[in-house]
Amino acid sequence: MWSLGIYIIGSLVVIVIIHYWRNPKSNGKLPPGSMGWPLLGETIPFFAPNTSLDLSPFVKERMQRYGPIFRTSLVGHPIIVSTDPDFNYFIFQQEGKLFQSWYPHTFAEIMGRQNVGSLHGFMYKYLKNMVLNLFGPESLRKMLPEVEKTTNNNLKRWSNQKSVEMKEATAKMIFDITGKKLISYDSENSTENMCENFVAFIKGLVSFPIYFPGTAYYKCLQGRKKILKMLKRMLEERKSQPRKEQSDFFDYVLEELQSKDTILTEGIALDLMFVLLFVSFETTSWAITLAIKFLHEHPLALKELKEEHEAIIRRRENASYGLTWQEYKSMKFTFQFINETVRLANIAPALFRKTLKEINFKGYTIPAGWAVMVCPPAVHLNPVKYEDPLQFNPWRWEGIELNGASRNFMAFGGGMRFCIGADFAKVQMAVFLHCFVTTYKWEIIKGGDIVRTPGLQFPNGYHIKIFEKYD
Repeated sequence: MWSLGIYIIGSLVVIVIIHYWRNPKSNGKLPPGSMGWPLLGETIPFFAPNTSLDLSPFVKERMQRYGPIFRTSLVGHPIIVSTDPDFNYFIFQQEGKLFQSWYPHTFAEIMGRQNVGSLHGFMYKYLKNMVLNLFGPESLRKMLPEVEKTTNNNLKRWSNQKSVEMKEATAKMIFDITGKKLISYDSENSTENMCENFVAFIKGLVSFPIYFPGTAYYKCLQGRKKILKMLKRMLEERKSQPRKEQSDFFDYVLEELQSKDTILTEGIALDLMFVLLFVSFETTSWAITLAIKFLHEHPLALKELKEEHEAIIRRRENASYGLTWQEYKSMKFTFQFINETVRLANIAPALFRKTLKEINFKGYTIPAGWAVMVCPPAVHLNPVKYEDPLQFNPWRWEGIELNGASRNFMAFGGGMRFCIGADFAKVQMAVFLHCFVTTYKWEIIKGGDIVRTPGLQFPNGYHIKIFEKYD
């Protein structure tokens, strides 16, 4: 009898918990949607991989069922998902007033609790200005010869190999460029392979957050610990043996740390270095790999790209001269090609914010403290804005000049948190395409599948054989 009573009471408690979980309180009308199961929410279907360039099934199915703004729950957090261009734009414009940057605690653990994406107000602006010292227009102008040299050296080496897995190879190439600029890292002479630790880190970046030996999440956090340990040791070495002149971003950070009135802490500095290395390692390499895939599949785009870059070389007094900043800025079709590539690549597939106050928008009420997930892929694949949105068509950008984000294009984020490294990514992509199409030809050895998760997308196992044109 007692056991039956306990069973009934327990069942009632479970029913009440589920009811309140699935019907959260609001002072108005919440967006439609499902909160899933208590704590777990809809986390499992959200993390399901997607094998196409199309919207993830998770978002697409809910858009069809609930409309462009809907609610869900992920890893224990109530979240409003926005695929609405107007609401996305409103969110970016109101950052610091009605919204602030936010990420789930599991992601914050991975990227660092003091990473630049989790900081707000004056501290965020302070770090942003520090990074602009590295990726600003004048710095990029000076970096151009080094980017071209590194690209040419890697392409030459790859042409002597039987085949190259492009995602892995381009990631290492870009890491070498950024690592040298940030921390004077030389992969050829270093006793430790920082790049390998980032590979381990990335494999578990978007995984179910179970911290137990053997799980992807555990390996991810271990990879982060190893990288931070290396960065901390480098910082200590710089402190004990300071350089006479600044030679990299690490020297600049150290100078800031040692200044009298600094607000920078060692923890924030290390997290900043970690995030900058990660972003350069992962995102641009994916975009370049996808660009090669599009070149192979769209011969007319390849033809026009080659014509543009061969014309640049013909206009030089000496064909062996390197790229100039003026030549880079003149690459009209190249920028159209890059815009279309990053539109379909959706490098930033989800951008999170948190409401600071109760929000009323288009008849819906979003409570204060709720998370909001902006979904750029839904904007970039909107058939109302982009005719045949899954079709690669760089000519759709003809006559359109992009200066930052807009309601219909947010490949590099938007608002005050527009990606500081966007111009650096474009420089790397443009230089790679210039060196690649003017000097080499290639064939596909193994075409990789597109594999997407909410935070990572990559052509898996995309192998090519590279030949010098005049072999």
